[in-house]
Amino acid sequence: MGVTTDRRSIVRFVDGHGDTRADAIAVESPLTIMLDDEVLVTTMRTPGHDLDLAAGWLVNESGVRSPGDIARMAAFSSASDDDVDTVRVHLKADVRPPRPRAFVTTSACGVCSADILSGVAPPDGPTHTPTWRVGSDDVAPLLDRMREQQRMFDLTGALHAAAIASPEGELVCVREDVGRHNAVDKAVGHGLLEGMLPLTDHLLLVSGRVSYEVVHKALTAGVAGIAAVSGPTTLAIDLARRFDLVLIGFARDTRLNVYSGVDHVVGEDRS
Repeated sequence: MGVTTDRRSIVRFVDGHGDTRADAIAVESPLTIMLDDEVLVTTMRTPGHDLDLAAGWLVNESGVRSPGDIARMAAFSSASDDDVDTVRVHLKADVRPPRPRAFVTTSACGVCSADILSGVAPPDGPTHTPTWRVGSDDVAPLLDRMREQQRMFDLTGALHAAAIASPEGELVCVREDVGRHNAVDKAVGHGLLEGMLPLTDHLLLVSGRVSYEVVHKALTAGVAGIAAVSGPTTLAIDLARRFDLVLIGFARDTRLNVYSGVDHVVGEDRS
């Protein structure tokens, strides 16, 4: 487990009076993921659960769908200290490796939302069984339980969280990171390494907003739905609706918004 927080001197003002003190700050440092001897990506993340992060990234970017698809994976430091800064991965010979990533850089590049949506492959299997439903009253308590396990957020107030909830309403894992997408990759990566993919009838819980990329990662992992503390983007909604993925936002106390998959959400006046 890497160092997730560090101390920095700050001045805190209360009622106009400044006080110098040391504060716990979330660590942000680079992690390089390598395939054999080739650098795949370098991402800024919060150290910790780095193998989960690399595994989850591979689920979304390659043909990795089971623990056996990864022949070997190891984390190491390329510097003189003990902090992990690289994960080296070796895939089985018949597993599709990550392909070069395409980035939308300008509004004039010729790529529109419809192009992005049409390019998304369907999940490998059903994300939910025919009878699967989520209770509207069950969502906020799940997010509350995730929040209770955000230990690094309690220290720093600066980390996002993602969690996987089982069909029985149990939290399988909770992962934190300075990046929203990294937190999701860590949660999905845990599911992969535990042999749980596809995550049929499971929920992905996130502490922040839901972007297109978060929905894409959820679909690739085979989850049945996403529940978030914040709201989604338009492209996230459109992608979720295309594949009948439950997408819930602003789930707090007894309130929530359902943006997609409403037929799978039940309440007192819905069945």
